[in-house]
Amino acid sequence: MVRMSTEEKPAAPRSLAEALRARDDASLAALLRSRPDLITPVPTDLTQLATRAGTRASVVRALERLDRFALQTAEALAVAAEPAPYGELLALLGGDDADPDVAAALPPALGVLRTQALVWGDDDRLRLVRTARELLVPSPQHPSPTGLGPTVREATAGMSPGRVQEILTAAGLPSTHDPVSAVAALTDLFDDRTRMAALLADAPAESREVLSRLVWGPPYGQVTHDPAAHLRWLLDRGLLLPTAPGTVVLPREVALHLRAGRAHRTPEPVPPPVAAAAAHSPKVVDATAAGQALTALDTVEELLKDWHEGGPAVLRAGGLSVRDLKRTAVALDVPEPVAAFWVELAYAAGLLASDGEADERYAATPAYDEWRELPAAERWARLAEAWLRTTRVSGLVGGRDAKDRTLSALGPGLDRSAASEVRHRVLALLARLPEGAAPDTASVLARLAWERPLRAPRREERVERGEDPRARLARWALSEAELLGVTGRGALSAPGRALIGAPAPRPPADAAQAAQAASESSAPVAGPGDRLPVHRRTPPAAAPLSAAEQAAAAGSAARILAPLLPEPLDHVLLQADLTAVAPGPLRRPLADLLGVLADVESKGGATVYRFTPGSVRRALDAGRTAADLHAFLAAHSRTPVPQPLAYLIDDVARRHGRLRIGAASAYVRCDDDATLSEILADKRAAGLGLRRLAPTVLAAESDPGGLLEGLRAMGFAPAAESAGGDVLIARADAHRTPPRTAPEPVPDGPPVPDDALLTAAIRAVRAGDLAATAPRKAGPGDTGAPPAGGGLPRTGAAETLATVQAAVLTGESLWIGYVNAEGAASQHVIAPVRVEGGFVTAYDHTADEVRTFPLHRVTGVAELAD
Repeated sequence: MVRMSTEEKPAAPRSLAEALRARDDASLAALLRSRPDLITPVPTDLTQLATRAGTRASVVRALERLDRFALQTAEALAVAAEPAPYGELLALLGGDDADPDVAAALPPALGVLRTQALVWGDDDRLRLVRTARELLVPSPQHPSPTGLGPTVREATAGMSPGRVQEILTAAGLPSTHDPVSAVAALTDLFDDRTRMAALLADAPAESREVLSRLVWGPPYGQVTHDPAAHLRWLLDRGLLLPTAPGTVVLPREVALHLRAGRAHRTPEPVPPPVAAAAAHSPKVVDATAAGQALTALDTVEELLKDWHEGGPAVLRAGGLSVRDLKRTAVALDVPEPVAAFWVELAYAAGLLASDGEADERYAATPAYDEWRELPAAERWARLAEAWLRTTRVSGLVGGRDAKDRTLSALGPGLDRSAASEVRHRVLALLARLPEGAAPDTASVLARLAWERPLRAPRREERVERGEDPRARLARWALSEAELLGVTGRGALSAPGRALIGAPAPRPPADAAQAAQAASESSAPVAGPGDRLPVHRRTPPAAAPLSAAEQAAAAGSAARILAPLLPEPLDHVLLQADLTAVAPGPLRRPLADLLGVLADVESKGGATVYRFTPGSVRRALDAGRTAADLHAFLAAHSRTPVPQPLAYLIDDVARRHGRLRIGAASAYVRCDDDATLSEILADKRAAGLGLRRLAPTVLAAESDPGGLLEGLRAMGFAPAAESAGGDVLIARADAHRTPPRTAPEPVPDGPPVPDDALLTAAIRAVRAGDLAATAPRKAGPGDTGAPPAGGGLPRTGAAETLATVQAAVLTGESLWIGYVNAEGAASQHVIAPVRVEGGFVTAYDHTADEVRTFPLHRVTGVAELAD
């Protein structure tokens, strides 16, 4: 006796909403995590979730995030019959030759499409979401990416029945009684490989040439009113079908026969590998990156030191003028694009901002002073973290936006939402290479193009024809990473690896393990229950880290970088040619005072400072005395203080302050009347408007500041004095902006929800779906089904009150309609607990909480079916 199973196979879903309803919570969470726009705001039920998943904007965003093979799978489904069995889809992608790579990669690609709700249905009835089909379906105005034209049935839709019968006869098929069967017979002929091969064997060579030009698309061509004989041969047999006067199309079935069944010329189931262009020792890479990191810190400090007393003015439209950017580039001794990068990096790190005053200028923020006190490794980590997460792109400076306006540094229009993701992805690809390997740039760009083939420019972008925005972002990311010290000699450094949270690679123990590791990513593996072999696919593109994860990664990068940086020095080497050599980075007090006492002459492995009369006078103006300077140099020099340098300090100090300038409008005071006479006799003093008031005092028409500069230009060393006769210390006042926060990155769509939000959202959606689909008890002339379109139940006030009171006694749940104080309507499944004072207190299954509803806002109530 054979026992039949009592379990029935679940019915196939008839809509996307039903397919989503059959998913478990983990599957719904994966959908919302991959398409976070579906949860903003949280949909009320699964029907609304399915509707939102089919909207054009959401589908376009989802298609843009597919890799090339997943997109090719969706394109193949767009040209397949609906619904399409798995075997037909596999044939469209793998062709008659059944490419094993395609067979292995198709299940994971189809899984991605199912996870993102772009495809639904079982393997025997696969359906592409209608909006995706409309976006990918071929038409004369929007050719298909596959290059396939319409089917025979679609192309002959407007053709006369007599003409269809003529095509059947010319193709060697018997006549039929109606156009539908005639089109079916013609389709069967084109789908039959053997009969099609026989038909095409009789085709003239010129006819086969025409087909070869149309086979890979575009499938449309132009013909004259009286076509040539080889074109007439194709038209008579339906191998070309007219779509409009003078226009013909190659039917999809004919093209697939000529393509050996493939929808794409070159399926790409396997991502292109990232090749190594050069190999270096990991120690050399880390040392080079550490040197670049030190240079980055020095450059940012030099930039903000140059803007110490208030930087360039802010343009009316925002940003830095071209002239100021050129001046900054000269001051930093770098090209203008590199200067724009350092300016934008300081801005992204929150070290630089506009002061917001009437005469708005750029200046350092209070955070800059805190940043300068950190250890060098932590300062670098702050810069690297800001670079990795910012969406501002310095490479766009000097270009033009969509409205043909010039893009300026620190100005608007430099945000690109994909910039942070591209930087993170480029570094992640570098992390997969062996340690010390520098990538081939072309292979990196090819890999990124495979991962996001549909990424299109945004409205704010102006991109030259044929230029891929992600490719530009990737090139800039590689060059900026080298400038910043994230990479060294093109290879990812150990701090850079930690910055993105990538684990340190473990070297294979022997050659056999190395060969196994190299082939592991493409070795076929079979799991229990696998219907088809599945390749171990390359891990998907990692999303940028969260703020907390990125902060932790930056801290780890700083700890790795710290031992690679040289210890700050507390000494310099003084030389007889009035220079000082700093063989490494200097400690903060020494670097600050030496920067006032001397001018930087050159940088590199060692920094060379030069002492000049002007630099010494600058130190004296800052309040230092000659004795202070002698003691400072003696304490911090590993070599004796050269005699020329000691003479220079004494000579400048002896002359410093002999002339005193105050505000009268301005005056000059000196105990040596001969010096004043010398000034009056000098022709260069004519513009100062000087006249003698007393043997030791001159009056001037210019202000004290102009008088100081004028006399210094004549070779004197005057000092300013206060109204009480004391020397004023001319220390530059550090101009700071009010507290400013770093610019927030522009998100590339809604953020990925965390687990807590996903759990709450799924619970709310399922509860709302219960309220929307729960059957209610049928009344007179009522089916008991929920109202079409999600309508609310309608009952009178007395019936509503009586039903709710009865439910309190019986403990039954009810379905109610409710309108809140703002007029928003909703429906709920509740279990009433108490009714008093015009309110019903109930457990709301929809919100999973106990709530109180005013009865006058309840539109109606219905009992639920058992």
